[in-house]
Amino acid sequence: MVRTPLTPEERLRGERLGALLRAARGERSMAAVAASAGISAETLRKIETGRAPTPAFFTVAALAGALGLSLDEILGRCAAEEAVASADRPAPVAAAVPLIA
Repeated sequence: MVRTPLTPEERLRGERLGALLRAARGERSMAAVAASAGISAETLRKIETGRAPTPAFFTVAALAGALGLSLDEILGRCAAEEAVASADRPAPVAAAVPLIA
């Protein structure tokens, strides 16, 4: 099975999620948080560094629980960061599409 390559936006979203989870982990060890969430420390490391930019929903839910975050809080923080990032990018130029009569 061949995976469709991720778009730059999907990669950025994964990096933002990873940074959020890393910040929420604070001083706790990666191994302790991963064990609490029922995932490997390697999986958590990949998510935090953006190497696994599209983790499964249940993985994110387990990490949220282990870090004391709600899924709404994760979504809100990531969406807020995405809004700030998109405000910094120039608006795309619309391509002229000829109308067929």
